[in-house]
Amino acid sequence: MGERIERHRRRSAPEDTGHIEENDMTTSTYTVTGMTCGHCASSVKEEVGELAGVTGIEVDVATGLVTVSSENALDPEAVRAAVKEAGYEVTA
Repeated sequence: MGERIERHRRRSAPEDTGHIEENDMTTSTYTVTGMTCGHCASSVKEEVGELAGVTGIEVDVATGLVTVSSENALDPEAVRAAVKEAGYEVTA
């Protein structure tokens, strides 16, 4: 349904401890229709960014691709609802 999900393991070392932590990270890509400018992209980023666990969002207005990084897998319907709240639609 227009969504691709990838799971990655990320290693990070907090500066103060030198301890390396491994975290699961999920990346999901959605195709969004109707975006035509930077303001459109900002609206989508704002709404999707409010979902619990989201750590990053990349929006390519030209292709309509929205890539969401998160701590855990997101509910695709929650992402669809957030995109709809911004005034756009996730397509297949």
